[in-house]
Amino acid sequence: MTPMYRDEHDLSRDMRTACVHACNTCAEVCNACADACLGEPEVAELVRCIRTNLDCADMCATAGEVLDRFRGDHPELVRAVLDACAIVAAVCAEECRMHADRYAHCKAAADACDECATACAAMLREPALL
Repeated sequence: MTPMYRDEHDLSRDMRTACVHACNTCAEVCNACADACLGEPEVAELVRCIRTNLDCADMCATAGEVLDRFRGDHPELVRAVLDACAIVAAVCAEECRMHADRYAHCKAAADACDECATACAAMLREPALL
C-alpha cells in the first residue's frame, strides 16, 4: 500500500530509481540502435549516428552505475556525471532524430535519449537529492 505521506527520502529514492532506469534503458537502446545501423545497407551514411550511439551508451551506463552506487559521498562527482550524461543524451537524440523517419531503431534511440536527458536534468534540479 502506498503511504499517504511521502517524505524527502521517498522522493529521492523514486527520482534516483527513475533516473537510473532511464540511463540503463538509454544505454541498451543506443547499443541496439548502433548494432541495427551496422546492418543497414546505407551503413556509410550512419557512421556518425553509430559513433554517437556508442558514446551515449557508454556514458549512460556509467551514469546509471555511479548514481545507483551513490550514498551521499562526493555529490559533486555525481552532478558532473549526470550533467555529462544529459548533454551526451541530448546530442545523441538530435543525431538519431535525423534518421528517425527512415529507421525505427533511430526513433527509439532518440526517444530513450530524450527521457534520459530529462531524468538527469530533473535530478540536477533537486540539489537536496544529491
